[in-house]
Amino acid sequence: MATSKITYNGGLRTSAVHKRSGIEIITDAPIDNKGKGEAFSPTDLMATSLGNCMLTIIGIAANEHGFDIEGTTIAITKVMAAEGPRRVAEIIADFQFPENDYSDKVKTIIERSALTCPVYYSLHPDIKKTVTFNY
Repeated sequence: MATSKITYNGGLRTSAVHKRSGIEIITDAPIDNKGKGEAFSPTDLMATSLGNCMLTIIGIAANEHGFDIEGTTIAITKVMAAEGPRRVAEIIADFQFPENDYSDKVKTIIERSALTCPVYYSLHPDIKKTVTFNY
């Protein structure tokens, strides 16, 4: 079964429907690539997926090891390459954890979990990944 069904809606906009849940995501081309920038661009979604994946894997580890990360946020910054073909050159992920007295062991679990999520491993190795953890 397909994961999603994507439709081109014209005007450099697409809509993708998740086949299992029916949830829809809309994308627009970014302003710097002939678009309106009124929604996530496909490369925005790629960069954002890294953050979503890292938080999900940390959440699984938190459940397994008995600590809480609720309220944790990540600011994701996508950096496009200045030269060569149009591509993402770097993704910056800046974690902000809620005030908590995380032990060194828990911090290690958090950081290892984040840096071993499936999206992290799936991104091309030429894409620089800069990750900071603020506790």
